[in-house]
Amino acid sequence: MTQLPDSLEDAIAQAREATKAALADGYNRVQVDLLFPELKQMLVAEQFLPLFAEYESRLKVFFADAGGAALARRDWVDAPFQILDIGTGRAVSIQSKIQPEDEIFLFVSPTAVEIPQLEKVCEIIGDRPLVMLNPRLEDSGTVGIGYAARQVRQRFLNTIESCYYLRPVDETTAVFRCYPGQWEVLVQQGENWEIIAELPKKPSGDDIDYLLMQGRSQGSSDAAPVKKPSMFKSLQRFIKALSS
Repeated sequence: MTQLPDSLEDAIAQAREATKAALADGYNRVQVDLLFPELKQMLVAEQFLPLFAEYESRLKVFFADAGGAALARRDWVDAPFQILDIGTGRAVSIQSKIQPEDEIFLFVSPTAVEIPQLEKVCEIIGDRPLVMLNPRLEDSGTVGIGYAARQVRQRFLNTIESCYYLRPVDETTAVFRCYPGQWEVLVQQGENWEIIAELPKKPSGDDIDYLLMQGRSQGSSDAAPVKKPSMFKSLQRFIKALSS
């Protein structure tokens, strides 16, 4: 059982190791989710980059838009890799952005809007590994899209393995996964975080509600205690520091 992180730095370090393990096991499309709205994605990406140090110029980093890519090029002036945007509706073809010498790809916070472009990029990439860092591919703002577009989105999402996931549902409930471990639903009980369920697949909102209801009716005597009771307080402090 993987220990919960007690700082954002620890969480990103865990995410790097989980990503490395999933790629080593043959998954070539993996996803990392640190689901805290206060996070500055550029700073998270910067701490995640050491995972790719060995690739140097063979890494290619994509941002969702030209603005994000421009900021990264400004801040990462010594980066040995190329920084691009996925692009929507511009003259530069997607084909020209992927080269034969590229070995691995990082996509920073792509959104559901970019899914058609992402699919095209992934077709060109083929079996080469790619990592989605904090994507927003299931944004609630896309609920109104048509059935065919939803099917396209779901088909694409089904090709990606979620290797690291950390989300506070509320102040006392969290969902956690660190590959190769299972999905865990945790609740805070006094001074400890306790696992109330381990699942082979990501739990839905209804699943979490049911598990919490079951936990309340049965008590927490069978729950597994987890160390680091201050996990989310520590994470929130770290996030505030990054956001200031």
